[in-house]
Amino acid sequence: MRNIDRRQWLRTAGLSSGFALVGGLNALAWAEPQHAIASAIAKLNANENPYGPSERVRKVIADTLDKACRYPFGALPGLVDMIAEKEGVTRDHIVVTGGSTEGLKATGLTYGLAGGEIIAADPTFQAMLNYAETLGAYVHRVPVDGSMQHDLEAMAQRITSKTRLIFICNPNNPTGTLLDKDKLRDFCASVDDKAIVFSDEAYYDFITEPEYPSMVTLVKQGRNLIVSKTFSKVFGLAGLRIGYLVARPDIAGRLKASVMANTNTLAIEAAKEALRDDDFYKYSLTRNEEAKSHIYDVLDHLGLEHIKSHTNFVFFKSGRHIKDLGAAMRNENVLIGRPFPPFYDWARISTGTLPDIERFGKALKKVLG
Repeated sequence: MRNIDRRQWLRTAGLSSGFALVGGLNALAWAEPQHAIASAIAKLNANENPYGPSERVRKVIADTLDKACRYPFGALPGLVDMIAEKEGVTRDHIVVTGGSTEGLKATGLTYGLAGGEIIAADPTFQAMLNYAETLGAYVHRVPVDGSMQHDLEAMAQRITSKTRLIFICNPNNPTGTLLDKDKLRDFCASVDDKAIVFSDEAYYDFITEPEYPSMVTLVKQGRNLIVSKTFSKVFGLAGLRIGYLVARPDIAGRLKASVMANTNTLAIEAAKEALRDDDFYKYSLTRNEEAKSHIYDVLDHLGLEHIKSHTNFVFFKSGRHIKDLGAAMRNENVLIGRPFPPFYDWARISTGTLPDIERFGKALKKVLG
């Protein structure tokens, strides 16, 4: 299934309105994967997909083990071609990385050296920012607005002659918020002549807003943008470490020079099969919406403020310091997200299997009394 067709399915399935969750799942008649059985600890702290890898991907990994003695360079071109077709660009736009985190760090290395300045929201995903700071970059962290959104106007005001990169995580981690598509596109098109804009789209597949564009659309226009995507989330391949960047060929060439670890043969073959496995893609999205619905019910029952999420996690206001809450939940065998300053009385909870979400609900009700 082509990328645009997958996006169309996500909308027509009605996931954004709840999907009549139980009936919808039964109607689709997908069997629960054997390997998704709940463990002793509900691991809801890292935004992982507990249902992956899919059965088809698992078989490919097993069948590829004999090739694990070979370097991945021979297998890589086929994946690059598949990604290029998916994104609607030529292959010289694609940089495959060891998870999107390596792409983020390679970008931080490329644009953060020699005191380069980076502008980003606060809080947001820190991998690029922290890495760039170790290389001597200065990061302008701009507080999110009252709706937990990127304050694009304030970010634009921070741009100086030293600004080399503007980082946007959309949907944002940890808030789960999604920028207005027109405001985002206008912002990128108005500032990319002053600095490279980096659009982290790790959670793009979970967006249910109609006709929401990837910023790859601007890359295709030759703009100064870099887009990162990953196989860690909806595809369930977080442990295999594979992702990619999409950028204009001259920018992609500079980024390739900064990539260090690369990825591996098993991950490459797994990613190829993941792109073909439309049933698991749909299954993951459906299960994610169901889990979010249960989380919302728990938070509503407790009267806890939370943000509508466009990701596979929910950010909510617990009213309790996250370090204390995290420790208390850990005592109940439930792991939740780390601190995200300055919102120390907020917590991030990943979607997981339904037994894990039920365990979370029981633990939170007990811990918060």
